[in-house]
Amino acid sequence: MEDFDSNAQGRVTVYSVQGCPHCVQAKATLGRLGVSVYDVDIGRHSELRSRVKELTGRSTVPQIFFNSVHVGGNDDLQKLAPNELARLVNMVKEEPLPADAPPLPNRNQSEDTGGENDGAAQISLLLRDMVLKLFSEHLSADGKSVDYKGMSADPVFERYCELAIQLQRVELLSLGREEKLAFFINIYNALVIHGYLRLGAPTNIWQRYRFFNYVSYLIGGEVFTLQDIENGVLRGNRKGIAQLRRPFSKTDPRLQMALPDAEPLIHFALNCGAKGCPPIKTYTPQDIDNQLRTAAEAFLENDDACVVDSGKSEVRLSQIFKWYKGDFGGTDDKLLKWVLDHMGNSPKKTSLQGVLSAGKTKVSFLPYDWSSNSSH
Repeated sequence: MEDFDSNAQGRVTVYSVQGCPHCVQAKATLGRLGVSVYDVDIGRHSELRSRVKELTGRSTVPQIFFNSVHVGGNDDLQKLAPNELARLVNMVKEEPLPADAPPLPNRNQSEDTGGENDGAAQISLLLRDMVLKLFSEHLSADGKSVDYKGMSADPVFERYCELAIQLQRVELLSLGREEKLAFFINIYNALVIHGYLRLGAPTNIWQRYRFFNYVSYLIGGEVFTLQDIENGVLRGNRKGIAQLRRPFSKTDPRLQMALPDAEPLIHFALNCGAKGCPPIKTYTPQDIDNQLRTAAEAFLENDDACVVDSGKSEVRLSQIFKWYKGDFGGTDDKLLKWVLDHMGNSPKKTSLQGVLSAGKTKVSFLPYDWSSNSSH
């Protein structure tokens, strides 16, 4: 991908976020076309996020433009007919960049760090960037698998391990809601990767139970397992899957870190290392709710997460919605309303509206792919 430049020649513009498998696949496809491709990370240039939504009507990534022609996301790109793709490529090569081409970041605009400038947030940011660097080197072109073996031998991973030790020194009590969400989501995803690299991927129910209840970081003087982070902090100290009690007792000092209530959007940001999980992305405190909503919209667009069968008046959802049904209202009706309210404008949303308006909608749940996203 090329650096930002106000070039009069045609270009392909891709709005993406780091760590997004769909973005990785789209950019790999575009990179083979022999045209100038400008990759705009709206995670770091959030000032463009609202403008992109105005232009496309979508808040998911990637969003792809050939000059000023909006193609859509990765699925739209992959479905382009060969003659249409050739026409767009020729247009970029032969025609100058039009005045209404989508914007690039201002060359003098500093990257958005979302207010992460000290303490816990700064370490989280550094860890996150190291993880993303590892993924950029060891993530497959289609974004669906990771070379953990190669990653474990990368010197960047050793530096990551050294930095993770510093988490024990951070001050957590000063974190606000938005900072807490971004910090613990990023740390959770990093800890899963760290656990996979050191211990290997769990392959059965018992191994998964042990992995999520024992893999931990020492943060601010307290031990936080993956289960503690997800269910104790981010779900407002609710019982997790197959858990008999809440993660934190009333006298547990970690209870101070728990959100007041479960935040359902975290389920589309946490990646447990399985193929059925949402893709890994990065989050900053600034605009965190919109970032999480974008992640939910992207997740619901995929047919392995949500299928609307108008003929059978049935909606088939990811097992995530079954396991954490209480976070989404607790009943089928409330769950379906939540899903509808958090879908982007798309044909799937229109289909769901039609099914719900007809009444007597059946809800079922799709098989979950627990296999590791490892390439080996």
